[in-house]
Amino acid sequence: MRVLHLPVGRQMIEMCAALRDIGVDATSCHFRERSILQQPDQCLHLERLSGAERKKQREKFLAEAMEQYDVFHFHFGETFFKDRSDLAILKKHGKKLVVQHRGSDVRMFSIARSFDNPFVRVKGGQRREENNIRQKLEELSEYIDHAIVADYELYPYIEKYYKYVHVLRQFITLDKFIPVYPSKDIARPLIIHAPTNPYLKGTEYVLEAVERLRRSNIQFDFQLVENMTHDNAIQYYRKADIIIDQLLQGSFGVFGLEGMALGKPVLCYIRDDLKDKYPPLLPIINVDPNNCYRVLEQLTLKPRLRHHIGLAGREYIEDYYDSRLLAKDLKQIYMNL
Repeated sequence: MRVLHLPVGRQMIEMCAALRDIGVDATSCHFRERSILQQPDQCLHLERLSGAERKKQREKFLAEAMEQYDVFHFHFGETFFKDRSDLAILKKHGKKLVVQHRGSDVRMFSIARSFDNPFVRVKGGQRREENNIRQKLEELSEYIDHAIVADYELYPYIEKYYKYVHVLRQFITLDKFIPVYPSKDIARPLIIHAPTNPYLKGTEYVLEAVERLRRSNIQFDFQLVENMTHDNAIQYYRKADIIIDQLLQGSFGVFGLEGMALGKPVLCYIRDDLKDKYPPLLPIINVDPNNCYRVLEQLTLKPRLRHHIGLAGREYIEDYYDSRLLAKDLKQIYMNL
């Protein structure tokens, strides 16, 4: 079985590496070079080509890929061609297809608000308008029976479109995250927040809580981590005593998982209806814009508590988010396509 992942995403790079570790021939391909450097197995560098040249390159790559690969794993709902006309070609040639939705590619405000989440925001822009999202899901599901999401927060957006929806947790490569647990004795903790999108993550509420802490004369340091390579960002995360993930969505992201893998206490807003959808004893500290300051205040003053939560977080990642274990689940999905 030869598998191609495309066209973008750091998680798909982790997935391919884990699949190869269990003997699956998997390749990750970015269509464009990312502004923050990532290392897929190959990159088409479409950003270097004119519009006409890009079209030819996409067509050429599709033809070559059909000769080489058996399974095509699409991410963010994107395929070889922008109009998704490649799906009919792939289906005609008997290729196995699966699509993985990651978040803003399917998240619709009308559905998000139906879960009694007063904080939620969705990404703007024409591509994110609900009618466009629905049209894309209809086009994808016409040819693709199987879809993947990382948790049950995303499940409702796509469940009515695909015959089969698989919940496959995010992949964490444990070897990349040697834990550095918060000291039991440190009196001046370092708080870190690393928003990929400050508007969606509720960064203004984080900054507001941090400013209130400063005015309270509580001893701490704060670092906002943005616009750097993942490897460089990890070096900052390693130094943290407290990590704040996101305050609005109602579920945690890869950043929160990486924080737990490093042995850090992680703060994030988890919707009430989703709490029992995760594996048991989730050690994330549940915060929202209304209580972020109060929770931070308590945690900055309790180094032993930070250490204890950090230990629980690392154990949770080892039990449920180890990429080597999840790769076996993904292989089974491929076998059932």
